Amino acid sequence: MTVELHVPEGWLTVCELSELTPGRGVAVLLPDGGQAAVFVDRSGRTYAIDNRDPFTGAAVLSRGLVGCAGGRPFVASPLLKQRFDLLSGRCLDDEGAAVRTYPVRTAVTSAAVV
Repeated sequence: MTVELHVPEGWLTVCELSELTPGRGVAVLLPDGGQAAVFVDRSGRTYAIDNRDPFTGAAVLSRGLVGCAGGRPFVASPLLKQRFDLLSGRCLDDEGAAVRTYPVRTAVTSAAVV
């Protein structure tokens, strides 16, 4: 199974689902030069948000701590600890801030025939 993000150019293959560690993120370079942070939870659900922390401008959200508040999964920035909802991108600690979310899916990998 591969993890794919939907970007303006179409579906972008990120990695194999088995390469992701539940509760930890990975940074992905996007075709436009930006970055996304991709996460998988313990149930196998995948999420993708902008990797740039809007409070500092640093591309660090993929290194944040993943948790759950009120049934909503979030990542806490490793710098100032603001929490971002992984479903909506909104900041749980500051109503005026949010990060972009990306549609994400898992797809069956077709094995190459030799």
